[in-house]
Amino acid sequence: MSRRGGRWFGWALALAVIALFVHLGLWQARRAVEKQGMLDAAAAVMSQRIARPLSIAADAQRAHAYDWAAGLGRFDSRGALLLDNQQRGGRAGVRVYRIFLPNQGAPLLVDLGWLPLAGDRKLPAIARPEGELALSGLLTAPPSTGIALGAGIGREGEGWLLTRVDTAAIARETGLSAPLAPRVLRLDPALKLGYDRDLELLSNTLPPQQHRGYSLQWFALAAAVLVTALILTFRRKRPRNESDRP
Repeated sequence: MSRRGGRWFGWALALAVIALFVHLGLWQARRAVEKQGMLDAAAAVMSQRIARPLSIAADAQRAHAYDWAAGLGRFDSRGALLLDNQQRGGRAGVRVYRIFLPNQGAPLLVDLGWLPLAGDRKLPAIARPEGELALSGLLTAPPSTGIALGAGIGREGEGWLLTRVDTAAIARETGLSAPLAPRVLRLDPALKLGYDRDLELLSNTLPPQQHRGYSLQWFALAAAVLVTALILTFRRKRPRNESDRP
């Protein structure tokens, strides 16, 4: 390959790498904006806490919205659903869900909180709250699933172990006669029910500021590749000394 051909090849490779790094930087920046929007929307709802009926959990048009909701109902007799690989305070554990049957509206999942797992990963026994109960909390979309591999749900004792919260798969595997609402109820931490919990939306994923940091890193790498390509292209060959001549 000639020197000129090598230069063109080098620039084509550099531009491809720069385009990739810029694309990754823009993606991280968009994720930061999206997550900040989520946090702002949820904060506005929680600051007002104007309770809406639990039946709105089934509204497909609000599947990704936030609402503070409250209502009466009973927990279904089926076992608990434990979402695996949930970190809290640096410890590994599971997030506990149960199917709730409100007096009005479709069945929905209720997030009862987090429990730690021992070293042997023995799943904890989860008692079913009895009788008619008044629940309140934040309606949200289920936790992000990432790349969906496999069924995402498997029978474990009297309940089920989840690798992701897929409401359609849960309704099918548990034998519910009606579809589950697309949103879950994050139970109010003030209620004397359930386990260790809060209403933090991004407890097991990256916050906006970390996405912004990654975005800057990708843009910096793109700039570094560009500067390196320019230096390699325009640097002058050092003149030979007289003593170097034959």
